[in-house]
Amino acid sequence: MGRTRGRNRVAMPGAPNRIGFAVVLAVIGFLPAACDEGSPSTLDSRGPGAARIESLWWLMLWISVVAMAVVLGFLIFAFVKGRRADAVADHRARWGEPFIVVAGVIIPAVILTAVFALSLRDMAALAQPDEPASMTIEIVGHDWWWEARYDGGEIVTANEIHMPAGEPVRVELTTDDVLHSFWVPQLQAKTDTVPGRVNHTWLEADKPGRYRGQCAEFCGLQHAKMAFFVVAQSPDDFDAWLEEQSQPAQQPVEASARAGQGVFLNSTCSGCHAIEGTAATADVGPDLTHLASRDTIAAGVLDNNRNNLEQFVSDPQSLKPGAIMPPTQLSSQELQALVDYLEQLE
Repeated sequence: MGRTRGRNRVAMPGAPNRIGFAVVLAVIGFLPAACDEGSPSTLDSRGPGAARIESLWWLMLWISVVAMAVVLGFLIFAFVKGRRADAVADHRARWGEPFIVVAGVIIPAVILTAVFALSLRDMAALAQPDEPASMTIEIVGHDWWWEARYDGGEIVTANEIHMPAGEPVRVELTTDDVLHSFWVPQLQAKTDTVPGRVNHTWLEADKPGRYRGQCAEFCGLQHAKMAFFVVAQSPDDFDAWLEEQSQPAQQPVEASARAGQGVFLNSTCSGCHAIEGTAATADVGPDLTHLASRDTIAAGVLDNNRNNLEQFVSDPQSLKPGAIMPPTQLSSQELQALVDYLEQLE
């Protein structure tokens, strides 16, 4: 009976192998989902800053792979040699000490020194662009959204940062409340926003595109939903966008939109938001002067469409719990008029 049980145990190692193979397949299956716009990666760099980080990452990976392969090779060699029937027990160390010094000290020291030097070079390059920045954008972190200011604050938008492609742009980072971290994985390393301090970074996109960013420092309940988008445009398109954003809000023409403007100015909305060209000048929440020109609302959480606007205005806590924005008590007619007004703020 003892020998039978022993034979059964010998057959068991195949099960972990099958489990390991299944795990590998599962990981491979999830990889495509980790490469979409919702989960951008530095390993899919789209700018010179992220490209440096990606190159260093791959270098360190391949160094690790080679080191692991060498170690596994020695382990396999020792295992095979030890199981040979004619193996002779010889414990004399013929070349043990020199090998340990060379392979265990000298080679790792050379590799680590080289990687350290490359890291210092890349850190210096990430601190300043190769060419002077074409403009400066001021970014202010709030719980839980991002404010972007152009031309010294003359133009203000939120959660969508437009910039010209192919040119470095200087970014000044501050925070209005707690510690945040500004990170666009496909363009640049993350940089913290620290209360009472102005930090600096720079962004450059190789070509026009839309690149997702994220707060990378835990900052409270809605930290995970504090996203933003960097929209890189051709220089001409960016200049046109900047000109449009410099204009005051479009005055409503339709009767429903005019009524909606009245709802906005006479409700709690105007106590938190600004719309240039009106009496609303508060700065607690995002500037809504050109709200309809944005693709998302609620810091990248929701698509900017009528249904989401209605839900977010009437009950923001159901969509983004903990958000500072309170629910707005409006009748159905007032809500429809308000959304009509917001939708024409292009």
